[in-house]
Amino acid sequence: MLNRRSVLLASLAAGVAMTNRAHARAAQPATPVNFDVPPQACDCHTHIHGAVEKFPFFAGRVYTPEPASPEEMAALHKALHIERVVIVTPSVYGTDNSSTLFGMKARGANARGVAVIDDKTPESALDTMHQDGFRGVRLNLATGGVNDPNVGRPRFTAAVERMKARGWHVQLYTTLAMISAIKDLVETAPVPVVFDHFGGLEAPLGLEQPGFSDLVALVKSGKAYVKISGAYRSSKLAPDYQDMVPYAQALIAANADRIVWGTDWPHPDSSRVEGRKATDIAPLYQIDDGALLNQLPVWAPDAGVRKKILVDNPARLYGF
Repeated sequence: MLNRRSVLLASLAAGVAMTNRAHARAAQPATPVNFDVPPQACDCHTHIHGAVEKFPFFAGRVYTPEPASPEEMAALHKALHIERVVIVTPSVYGTDNSSTLFGMKARGANARGVAVIDDKTPESALDTMHQDGFRGVRLNLATGGVNDPNVGRPRFTAAVERMKARGWHVQLYTTLAMISAIKDLVETAPVPVVFDHFGGLEAPLGLEQPGFSDLVALVKSGKAYVKISGAYRSSKLAPDYQDMVPYAQALIAANADRIVWGTDWPHPDSSRVEGRKATDIAPLYQIDDGALLNQLPVWAPDAGVRKKILVDNPARLYGF
């Protein structure tokens, strides 16, 4: 098996510029799970960063992550007692979903995928993706810095139009401001809509922050799902991000049938860092996913509600 130094050397040979060395391995849980995770539980938000000589990065990416393999993901989920997984194509691959498919094949029937496409992606490719287990497309309106509703609205509308014939969902990584700007479109969308990572809220700003009420309303109406995932993106209070409790509880109370849970493993750092080029390696965040999963009984004390979040809702949304 290639080690990380070999991967970096191979990347150079493949013409992929990476100008600093790897710093960290993909995180593994440091805290044991302290509650009974129901059978067929699903981690609804992960990524695979395959060996770069096999899965080269998109030239227009804004960051370069370290590798994260299916074997490392399997170890993570064994520790968390998680059987099922949804693998999402990250922005670093553009519209190349092959690394995601690589991870899905490693997990077999227990995996589903969310793809990134563009207007050049033919319907025949989507047909093949469906056979392979893809069940949605992702619009990334955050990593690329898209915050203009005049851009976000038509991109969302175009994605919905393409997905409505095949019943896939549209997943968005975005901000509360954008959610407010497209709320009317979400309310009339003929396909499920899924918001990543608590809808991009900022924990220090409180429950009254602009846009959070719109997110709650969409969840309450059943028009949108929210991933209570990537808490570290909204909060800085590691390892268990206690200031996320009221947000998670508010979303679950609004409609427990529209909440899914995820790790966001391997926790890539897509932030803009002064002096760091897009081709420099951004070390993976070392997040304790055991501590994060142990927050779920705090967010949802009822075991039946947790089963909805971990098992029933993912089964419905992703077709397990």
